[in-house]
Amino acid sequence: MADALKIGIAGLGTVGAALARILVSRANELAITCGRPIAIAAVSARDRSRDRGVDLSAATWFDTPEAMAETADIDVFVELVGGAEGPAERAVRAALARGLHVVTANKALLARHGVELARVAEEKGVLLNFEAAVAGGIPVIKALRESLTGNTVSRVYGIMNGTCNYILTRMEKEGLTFEACLKEAQRLGYAEADPTFDIEGNDTAHKLAILTTLAFGTEIAADEIYLEGISNISIEDIHAAAELGYRIKLLGVAQRTESGIEQRVHPTMVPHDSVIAQVDGVTNAVAIESDILGELLMVGPGAGGNATASAVLGDIADIAKSRPGAQRVPVLGTPAASLAPYRKAQMQSHEGGYFIRLTVLDRAGVFASVATQMAQNGISLESIVQRANGGAPTDAKTIILVTHATTEDSVRKAVAGIKSGSYLAGEPQVIRIERPKAL
Repeated sequence: MADALKIGIAGLGTVGAALARILVSRANELAITCGRPIAIAAVSARDRSRDRGVDLSAATWFDTPEAMAETADIDVFVELVGGAEGPAERAVRAALARGLHVVTANKALLARHGVELARVAEEKGVLLNFEAAVAGGIPVIKALRESLTGNTVSRVYGIMNGTCNYILTRMEKEGLTFEACLKEAQRLGYAEADPTFDIEGNDTAHKLAILTTLAFGTEIAADEIYLEGISNISIEDIHAAAELGYRIKLLGVAQRTESGIEQRVHPTMVPHDSVIAQVDGVTNAVAIESDILGELLMVGPGAGGNATASAVLGDIADIAKSRPGAQRVPVLGTPAASLAPYRKAQMQSHEGGYFIRLTVLDRAGVFASVATQMAQNGISLESIVQRANGGAPTDAKTIILVTHATTEDSVRKAVAGIKSGSYLAGEPQVIRIERPKAL
């Protein structure tokens, strides 16, 4: 049997500790499967005294990830520290510069520095694996980078943040407000004390940017994503969606168009009978549409110690099975030097249409004024419903519009025109509607 693959783990939090326990408890099975033992040779963590449920006394301890990356006697540097800058970035750069393989779960790091890091890894002839960076335990990176070779991908989309999916699921199933669901998510550990990064869509955007590069062979463009979170989704929106046959999910969507690549993260209404609408709680789902395979949907745990550790372990196992001098799969699917510049798509029609909820004062002519604004902006309506409003003010009514395919620009102009009419009793709500072809 070949010599042991020596790994160093930077970060022994929930994921790092879970990974260490698996590596130790299943050492014999992994040695047989990978053709060589995998040994934890070094670790780095702030607290050496904390009980992590695994004996790490044989590993060399380092005070900082950078020190471990620069000097440890290891073959693979596993970065589980997090953050786009700081210790994680410096340590990964140092490890690659030394010619070490790197495994990371750090989506923020890859979204900001992924192309540059890929270039260094490819120049050094080492692997930079990051399956755990997107959708937890779902093997979507391997699918796009390797399994779908030869396919032309037209669209990638999905539910990529368990916190948001948990909140929206609880709102629908239990009739709770957004605020109440968020507090419960924080109590259960699904949401951070400061949940902004999750609920405003930033986490999903980082993951989407990585998938976009793998799917379309362009440079990572995390700053070119239209971003909208779920903090303005109300229980009224949840109820209206249900009545219309939809459920609301926070989706990340990337698709190829004639004018470039479109990337967007926003709340979305999906048909209640679609498969992706059935993905509840902290579960993630990623759909890929391609010319040869057609449509593929992968569903599974999107976060948590074991799920993420499983993805990290899969990356380590790939390295253990590789042989020196063997042809390496490009880090981002396409060699870093060959990635095309990102070209942002021009505004185009959104095929699924839009849901627009307006709370208006109960005055004569309001209904006609709303319809006129739609017509003046070339928006065709699939349905328009007026109902009494249950909240204050007491003389307000709710108007719900569902449009046919139209552009974002047209919808925004129509809503701006409606807002100038001085008859709104609340902020308009606009939500896109997606109708997956088969999922």
